[in-house]
Amino acid sequence: MNVARRPEAGFSLVEALVATAIIVSVAAAVLSVLNPARGLFSTQSEAADMQQRLRTGVDALTRDLRNAGAGAYSGALPGSLAGYFAPIMPFRRALDSTQRDDPGVFKPDAITLLYVPSTAMQTTVRSDMATASSPVLLNTDSGCPREETGSVDPLCGFKAKVTKAAIFDGTGAFDLLDITSVDAGLQALSFQSQGSLSKAYLGSSSNHVTKIVEIASHVYYFNASTGQLMHHDGFSTLTPVLENIAGLDFEYYGDPSPPAFVHPGTDQTVTYGPAPPAADIAQAPFAPGENCTWQISGGVQVARLASLGNAGGGLVRLTASQLTDGPWCPDDDSMNRYDADLLRIRKVRVMLRVQGGSDAVRGSLATGNDAMFASRGMSLSRALTVADRSLRVAVSPRNLNVGR
Repeated sequence: MNVARRPEAGFSLVEALVATAIIVSVAAAVLSVLNPARGLFSTQSEAADMQQRLRTGVDALTRDLRNAGAGAYSGALPGSLAGYFAPIMPFRRALDSTQRDDPGVFKPDAITLLYVPSTAMQTTVRSDMATASSPVLLNTDSGCPREETGSVDPLCGFKAKVTKAAIFDGTGAFDLLDITSVDAGLQALSFQSQGSLSKAYLGSSSNHVTKIVEIASHVYYFNASTGQLMHHDGFSTLTPVLENIAGLDFEYYGDPSPPAFVHPGTDQTVTYGPAPPAADIAQAPFAPGENCTWQISGGVQVARLASLGNAGGGLVRLTASQLTDGPWCPDDDSMNRYDADLLRIRKVRVMLRVQGGSDAVRGSLATGNDAMFASRGMSLSRALTVADRSLRVAVSPRNLNVGR
């Protein structure tokens, strides 16, 4: 007897399509719930990263700003560097020509900071230095470190291809020196400098005092083309500090009063800046009794710098025009000149702005505004954007505020 076959068990095409539609609907509903959470997690992570980058950048800037102006603490020409030359400049000053700005400029997003670190490498120069090819002949001052034998190091600790130095003489001139070789027998240093020296420095053999010290140089600036905060050591090394920078701005505040004599009629000590020579002594290219910050008027030594306000009214903001119009130190013709008003600086205000590292968290034209985003991204939802973040800090370098 023949038995009819039963159809195999399974789903019909219609049933399969219905089941698929149900699965897709449920998956879409689940993903619609999870996707905002995923976006929110991304924005929170980016916001935390931006905050950390802000702290890193500000910490680096404020650390070196606080130290700016620290000078020699042994031997001749001691005290804050602001008594001899400007340790803060609103432009890049470096030996590397690719990292050096022309003299007399003002850049709101660049700064050069100089100070003498904790070091025994502080001594005076024995012979005259007329050109950058002249070796530095050293004196062995009492503060120089000692060798293992107990005798004073004839090179005062300076080492070839290691030590970065500055030379100055109290006339407003200074130069950065990269020590390239040493000769202990001659007590001589050879060096690389920023082109021509600012002046011909005189040694102790000419009854003059020229100081050479180890120097810490820090140049910070904003590279707009790469969105990076850059650091240069003033000699040869360039490194990025932060990525995704949207802006950097420096403001300068200074003493409204021009320099003055601390003990009028007694000595030449002044409140800040290079002290003038006695009225009968000339410092080329100036007339007797004059230098880049002082002049003779009516037979009396008076400051070249103008009064910028009430002496008791607190610090005043120094504008770009005030910091680029002279008088110039060490003189008008020096390739390394700087505006004498830079010697007034007592406080620097820094604004650092960072942005999200991904286009996905920066608003498009449909979201936000220019105040929120320095550069546009792709986000179409304001809830899933992270606005640029800024931080402003004001630093009063302790070595520039000794008399306040």
